[in-house]
Amino acid sequence: MNDKLDLLINEVKKAVLGKDDVIKRTIVAILAEGHILFEDIPGVGKTNLAVAFTKALSLNYQRVQLTSDILPSDLLGYSVYDFDSKKMSFKKGPVFTNIFLADEINRTSSKTQSALLQVMEEGIISVDGNTYPTSKPFIVIATQNPFGSAGTQMLPDSQLDRFMMRLSLGYPDEVSEIEIINRKKNSNPLDNIEAVITPEELVLMQKEIKSVHIDESLVRYIVQVVQQTRKHEKIEQGASPRASIALTKASQATAYLYGRDYVVIEDINENLYEVLNHRIFLIPSIKKNRKSFQIIMEEIMMRITPVTYK
Repeated sequence: MNDKLDLLINEVKKAVLGKDDVIKRTIVAILAEGHILFEDIPGVGKTNLAVAFTKALSLNYQRVQLTSDILPSDLLGYSVYDFDSKKMSFKKGPVFTNIFLADEINRTSSKTQSALLQVMEEGIISVDGNTYPTSKPFIVIATQNPFGSAGTQMLPDSQLDRFMMRLSLGYPDEVSEIEIINRKKNSNPLDNIEAVITPEELVLMQKEIKSVHIDESLVRYIVQVVQQTRKHEKIEQGASPRASIALTKASQATAYLYGRDYVVIEDINENLYEVLNHRIFLIPSIKKNRKSFQIIMEEIMMRITPVTYK
């Protein structure tokens, strides 16, 4: 594994225990310049994980607790008249940062959610006819409570599709939960996290990942998988081409994480669930949960032509 990234994992583990796989998937998404959606019940450490990464990566971050009264201008910014210059002056919103933490994104209005669509896709922000670039790197890490929780509403398809991965922490095991309590008795573990990667180093890594080799046969494999999500009889709406691109980038980042400059099929398979689970909508008669999705994914994989690659 890349030495710097190994240090990053160890720093984040100071605040997040027993969730090594989620930490790795988060790193993969950040390396691949992808946005991340954490979906889980309250209190399992979603925000803790996001803040831990901002500290270990020495990145600027802004956090907004999204509620029903938050407006688009509260995120993007707004123009005000400057009496001294007699011109309109733009006041930047919290999205002008490296990592934007959108807490409980599915509690705010659709209008406010849609304000993030352009910046998540294009890395630019348009306000009052003017366009502004975001900082580099720029990642949105959003948290949401499961749909059906009090005060929540489903994110629109266009919003979900802009997240590279949807991750879930879940409950900690008994040993980890005891350790969490012991660590928080006298201090906040987040205070002990040290920066191990600079923003410049992260941007360089993101550039290097783009040169990680992926064989054409593996690209076809990715496309086959995504195409099958559009044909399966239990899937009402399959994944978009954006999913194919996201899966390719995540696979390159996974290979880089493991210290390789080429992708193997295991790099793709490691990311299938996290990249596709929020982009696929099952037919109404199927109970929508992790188990049913995994069963359908297994059926899809049985239909894929075996891959041989160099």
